[in-house]
Amino acid sequence: MGVQGALATGDSGQTARDLLAAWRNDGCARLRDRFQRAVDEGELPPETDPGLLSRYATTLAFGIAVQAASGVGRDELQAMADAALPTWPPS
Repeated sequence: MGVQGALATGDSGQTARDLLAAWRNDGCARLRDRFQRAVDEGELPPETDPGLLSRYATTLAFGIAVQAASGVGRDELQAMADAALPTWPPS
């Protein structure tokens, strides 16, 4: 719902579309803040870009959510996540 809800609505759905976009962006901002804290505390390398990493993670999660809603099975969803992990910054 949070990923696909209200994306294809007309003018009457603008309020819902805006609300869901704000919800998604808030989640990304919270993740960015957590990644920034991880950089500050040495959990992630200092060259890590928390903004880029949070956008990457949310884009991947949203894409997997769309795939799951489309009926893709658990094993294939797990394979997608596993394929993305090598791009994650080392700790």
